[in-house]
Amino acid sequence: MKSGRYGAALRLAGSFAAASMFLAGSALAEGTGKNGVFTIHNDTESNTVVGFYTNDGSGWSTNWLSRRLAPGATTKMEFSKPGGKCKQTLRVGWLGKQGGEVKDDPINIDICDASNVYLHDNDTSYD
Repeated sequence: MKSGRYGAALRLAGSFAAASMFLAGSALAEGTGKNGVFTIHNDTESNTVVGFYTNDGSGWSTNWLSRRLAPGATTKMEFSKPGGKCKQTLRVGWLGKQGGEVKDDPINIDICDASNVYLHDNDTSYD
C-alpha cells in the first residue's frame, strides 16, 4: 500500500475531467485504475467528503461528487475517457464546521496502480 500526506499531491484526472461517478453500497465491483475505474473510501469517523477534484497538469476538474460521502461510505468512480495519464493529482474537499468546503492540499498518485483510494483524517493511501 502506498500513502501520502494531504500536503503532498495525488495525481488523478485532467484529460479525464469529464468523469462520471457511480454511488454504490457495500458490495462494490472490483475496479482498477488501469481501466479508469476505482473506489474512494471515506475512512474517517466524523468527516464528510463534499468534493473530489483531479488534475493531470491541464487544470482542475469540476467536482466529481454529486452527493456527500459520509464517514465510512464508499463510492465507485470512473473516468469518462479511456487512455488518460496515469500520473494525476487529487484534491479532496471536506465539509467545514460552519458548512461550506475546506479543501486539502493536493496529493500525487499513479492511478494505474490504484483500485482503492482511502481518505483518512490526516493522510491518503491507495492499493
